[in-house]
Amino acid sequence: MNPKSANLPWALIGAACLGSFAATSSGTTRAPFLLDMAHDLDVSMPLVANLVSLTSISWGITSALGGWLSDVVGRRPLLVAALFTLALSVLAQALAGSFFWVAVWATVGGACSGAFMGVVFAEVSGRVPDSQRGRALGWVMSGQSLTLVIGVPMAAAVGSLIGWRGWLVCVGGLAFAASLSLFVAVGRGTAGHMRGGVRPSLRTALSPKVLGLLGTGIAERICYGLAAVYFATFLQATYHLSLVETAVPLAVFALGNVAGTILGGQIADRLRDRLLTFAVVMALSGVAALALFLWHPSLAVSVALGFVYVLLNALGRPSYMAALASVPDAVRGTVLGLNGTTASVGWIGAAALGAAMIGSVGFEGFGPLAASLAFAATVGALLNRRRAS
Repeated sequence: MNPKSANLPWALIGAACLGSFAATSSGTTRAPFLLDMAHDLDVSMPLVANLVSLTSISWGITSALGGWLSDVVGRRPLLVAALFTLALSVLAQALAGSFFWVAVWATVGGACSGAFMGVVFAEVSGRVPDSQRGRALGWVMSGQSLTLVIGVPMAAAVGSLIGWRGWLVCVGGLAFAASLSLFVAVGRGTAGHMRGGVRPSLRTALSPKVLGLLGTGIAERICYGLAAVYFATFLQATYHLSLVETAVPLAVFALGNVAGTILGGQIADRLRDRLLTFAVVMALSGVAALALFLWHPSLAVSVALGFVYVLLNALGRPSYMAALASVPDAVRGTVLGLNGTTASVGWIGAAALGAAMIGSVGFEGFGPLAASLAFAATVGALLNRRRAS
């Protein structure tokens, strides 16, 4: 079979997109309800906001463990069980009567999401030829990106009618539907799903190339996280916007992420030197970061630059993931699970560095910081490209 003419496994990709949307929505769509949750649970709003940190930490830990376990027992059990347990944990949050139990079940939900994401990337990577891997992974990542475009606005709209607890019930239903979809789409007995006694080699998984790419990925995630976490605050501080007035700029920002992810998948398969592609777009995103945070003559210009910045960042992500997935199938789950762990490190680093930068020099420091990290990711990709050669 000619790999270029092979059909993508759309049933699997669709189920993976739904699963990634549900996993990301279980935490991200909490944003519109921070005040309502704080009032309902009789705690402060910053305490509710800290659920993000709990979710990120548990996500990062179980991403590595779930990826390794999938290489031992197969991917199908992990994919189905992780989303099924996620559905239960989200429903438990909806029924919880105190903040303590909401925090406990949110942590469990983050763990389930982390165990799912690395494994689903490995599953989709193993079911397509290398020549189509960028497109396939780009579509799966679009499920995460759509959380910002569709998930958060939908949560706000639906939650206004049935409350934050009712919305969590809806997310639980999505996770359950995704679990059933993957149970059907993955199938039994195919390569990479039922490994029997095969044990992954950590030496093979943690090769110099993989370690280098994982380090590069941390820099890339911090670059993205700085804008994703603080873009609304940057607009509010710079242009004195209300929270409602940031809705359209944030939607434009999110659309840039979706468009970049989908187009990046096409580019990753057409320009086969994926690490070079990633290096080029990261360098360009560094230039865009400087312009975004140092030059803001008008709101329209800043929104356009935010779109360009996140578009460039997202263009390189499928190439990076496809390059990282080019490892022996027996350790692919382990490697892509570790990617989820390093991504969590990047998100936590972005939140911490951004807060420190605001407290010291303000948003003017974001441009040089993001640009430095983008250029570091560029250098890392080029070094790993030479190592691979």
